[in-house]
Amino acid sequence: YKSMSEMQKLSPKLKEIQTKYKENPQKMNKAVMNLYKEHGVNPAGSCIPMALQMPFFIALYPVFLSAIEFRNAPFVSWINDLSSPDTVAILPFAIPIYGDQLNVLPILWCVSQFVQSKMTMKDPKQKMMVYLMPIVMLFIFNRFSSGLVLYWTFFNLFSTIQQYLFHGTKEKVT
Repeated sequence: YKSMSEMQKLSPKLKEIQTKYKENPQKMNKAVMNLYKEHGVNPAGSCIPMALQMPFFIALYPVFLSAIEFRNAPFVSWINDLSSPDTVAILPFAIPIYGDQLNVLPILWCVSQFVQSKMTMKDPKQKMMVYLMPIVMLFIFNRFSSGLVLYWTFFNLFSTIQQYLFHGTKEKVT
């Protein structure tokens, strides 16, 4: 998050470099790398939390599907089985790709992802991703096991809280 914040601060300088060296990509890349080095910013630093989490997500997918402990194991309220989707209603029609099940956790995940994206994305060029990504992932997550979507939803919620606290304390300091 610190790296993402620093990258946002450097955005105007990056645009200056891009306009100055738009005819010479080699000089532009060198100037950008010097700018990153000068400010101690790693452009790949914002990807590290996601990269660290992906192996767990990939490993959890088969675990929730096949672990006998999760079958018919009630969790809370409407979640009656962590190994299958948390279906609360069957629709009288099927939506292409989505299916005919109405699941709550993918919708909660979609909302949490939207809020987190609104908090973190400042580039107007990426505005469409704020709206599109949660909807696309809603269609994908609708068929995942409730345990997996629950994990991902809580991760989003904790990340959102962490982002809020980080920006809240940062604004108080400066």
